[in-house]
Amino acid sequence: MSDPSSMYALNFYSPVVGDQLRTRRKTATIRLGDKAGKYKKGMVVQVLVGMRFGPREKIFEAVIDKVEVKSLEELSPREIEHDNPEIRRPEEMLTFLSQLYNREVSPTDTVTVIHFSEIMTPHVLEKRLLGG
Repeated sequence: MSDPSSMYALNFYSPVVGDQLRTRRKTATIRLGDKAGKYKKGMVVQVLVGMRFGPREKIFEAVIDKVEVKSLEELSPREIEHDNPEIRRPEEMLTFLSQLYNREVSPTDTVTVIHFSEIMTPHVLEKRLLGG
């Protein structure tokens, strides 16, 4: 792997999200604002869960597949489901993001959808394919 100091991270703070990542049900993250300058297709990131300013658990390493900037109201049910398997509708996402960011979020607010895929070592991949 390259120099760890140049490694990027996708940080998640909620234990619920940690479980969704561990079970591989979460394959995207929807972030408030335009993050296209920070995250790029093909970038390798550490997917981490833990409290802000506290220890983090590395769940897996991932590659960013796609980064899309759009308004909250333009999100598709599929994009929302990839971020949070518990919700489907933009209105629910709006409530979720308002709570997450602790501020009022509107349907016209800009969001960035970051799709990612786990990078598996050959050993883990083989185990997963064999149902291990």
